[in-house]
Amino acid sequence: MARSNPAYIHDGDLHDLGLGHNYREKPPPTPTADSFSKQPIQNGTTPAPHFHTSTPNTMSLSKPNKVLRDKWGKDIEFLLSCIALSVGLGNVWRFPFTALENGGGAFVIPYLIVLLLVGRPIYYLEMLIGQFSSRGAIEVYDAAPAMRGIGYGQIYSTFIVMTYYASIMGITVRYLIASFGNPLPWGECRDSWNATCIDSSLTVNVAENTMEKKISSAELFFEVEVLNEASSLDDGIGTPGWKLVVCLLVPWTCICLILIKGIKSSGKASYFLAIFPYIVMLVLLIRACTLEGASKGMLYFIKPQWDRILEAKVWYAAVTQVFFSLTVCFGNVLMYSSYNRFTNNVYRDVTIVSVLDTCTSLLAGLIVFGVVGHLSHVLNYPEIDKVVRGGPGLAFITYPDAIAKFKFWPQFFAFAFFLMLFVLGIGSNVGMATTIMTVVRDRFPHLKAWRVAIVIAIIGYGVGIIYTTPGGQYLLDFLDFYGASFVALVLAVFEMFTFAWIYGVGRICRDIEFMLGIKTGLYWRICWGFITPVMLAAILFYHIATYKPFTFNGYVFTNGMYAFGWCVFAFGVLQLPGWAVYAVLKRKEPSWKDRILHCFKPLHHWGPEDPELNAKYHESVYKYDQTLPVGRSVWRKMLDNVFH
Repeated sequence: MARSNPAYIHDGDLHDLGLGHNYREKPPPTPTADSFSKQPIQNGTTPAPHFHTSTPNTMSLSKPNKVLRDKWGKDIEFLLSCIALSVGLGNVWRFPFTALENGGGAFVIPYLIVLLLVGRPIYYLEMLIGQFSSRGAIEVYDAAPAMRGIGYGQIYSTFIVMTYYASIMGITVRYLIASFGNPLPWGECRDSWNATCIDSSLTVNVAENTMEKKISSAELFFEVEVLNEASSLDDGIGTPGWKLVVCLLVPWTCICLILIKGIKSSGKASYFLAIFPYIVMLVLLIRACTLEGASKGMLYFIKPQWDRILEAKVWYAAVTQVFFSLTVCFGNVLMYSSYNRFTNNVYRDVTIVSVLDTCTSLLAGLIVFGVVGHLSHVLNYPEIDKVVRGGPGLAFITYPDAIAKFKFWPQFFAFAFFLMLFVLGIGSNVGMATTIMTVVRDRFPHLKAWRVAIVIAIIGYGVGIIYTTPGGQYLLDFLDFYGASFVALVLAVFEMFTFAWIYGVGRICRDIEFMLGIKTGLYWRICWGFITPVMLAAILFYHIATYKPFTFNGYVFTNGMYAFGWCVFAFGVLQLPGWAVYAVLKRKEPSWKDRILHCFKPLHHWGPEDPELNAKYHESVYKYDQTLPVGRSVWRKMLDNVFH
């Protein structure tokens, strides 16, 4: 496999502090940010910087022992890896319970609108920036060093999501093992469970003549046998269940082994990780469609409840679900695209992944709501949203319930489904773990991949054990709200502001033309410049204004837990101002004004990783800057930023 030239042209300050050129030293041979400032000299013109395009001169800026960045073996491996990353647990596990909690069809319409006006534009933007700069989630903010805290905050959220995704995979392993039972252990009730239990293997209504609400054996198996779930956290989270603790070892072992092999092994694994799940889901969809009462549930999923569409909660849920399903605003897409060829056609990849992601979410929704509709019929319970418990456990109730009704070889289909869920989880978790690993190795390139992988796996496994306790599901939902969803939305607003208005939509579009030779359409420009940041900010402010303390299945947490939740939230969000202050303090300019201004300008080596391309890029930036008229108004600058 061919390798590119060394990435990340760093000087001493950049490596030690992550903040760029030391102005007390002799300037480097490539043009600095100051070289492009339009300060007129006596004849009214700006002196052109001298561009060094030879490799030796430019290479003098690199750290001598800098590790070369790997590249994807083939472009198709990048595409399939993005599919495995984005089309994962966020679609099959998270989307259905989020839709159920937010009114089914009342959620789908905002979700599709947000996907079109927020999700796709951010996905395309992150792919472009990552590929253009060959930088990970932290160093990509060399484009505006004061905003580097966004990357740190997103890595923090990614770590939280990674740990609880792995715990979901541990539960999946538990079901995978149970799938060999004959009959399936969740298909029939047990005397020790509950007198109101009804067998999930039944396909006819047996609850017509009772006023007592029945609970399916699949739901009780999940709550009692798998989770041993506590009724509250009043007595603490409890002791970890040894079976889940052992099962949690399996996903972390797989993740660790893939990480050790590097990005090339991730690409090879993606062939299986991206394709196999669709085969199983199509089989489950066919089975769900044949269940009596399934149409009622599917109609609930498709038909909008117009009175709920204006609720802030629904739009907030739509935004966060888009973040999870496309995995944007967590640094994962930036990381994957940073391993691309410089000229890879990411526009094609964005279209394919976003369409597949949407179809997968809708497919998973139809399967789950079809089963919920059937359960409503079997349990004689008319309210679709009250048939089963919502939350993260929904997928482990509805999918197994559907499989229990298979008359032919249900064990095989159970094994295939949970293997699919495990594969989806691996695809998502490998992407998140690789993002963290890339950040660590970009900062400490001398560290061996296998050591970083093992440390990530050990820490992730240790944290994940808290989710195997009887109160683990309470903590999972709690940390998802305060440490992942809320933090991701806040940082997403600042991410869009950074690239759209500090770095500039116009410059992004010129970067695209330099990289791919294509013009950027009006849809992307308007979304990046106005619609996407405004929608994100509006939903965030509305969510804050209408905020209500988080609850889990009706349980209200203590004041101490809410204080802990806000601390978790603050630690992620305060990365932004903290690193901004650090960036300003480490600048060498004499005045505070100059220090602050330079912290919002790209570093001198910003651009393509290839030294010759980097020099040509800076030359093109300089030539463009000379064409701009002096004394433009603020409104003129705003319009030029988006449309010029």
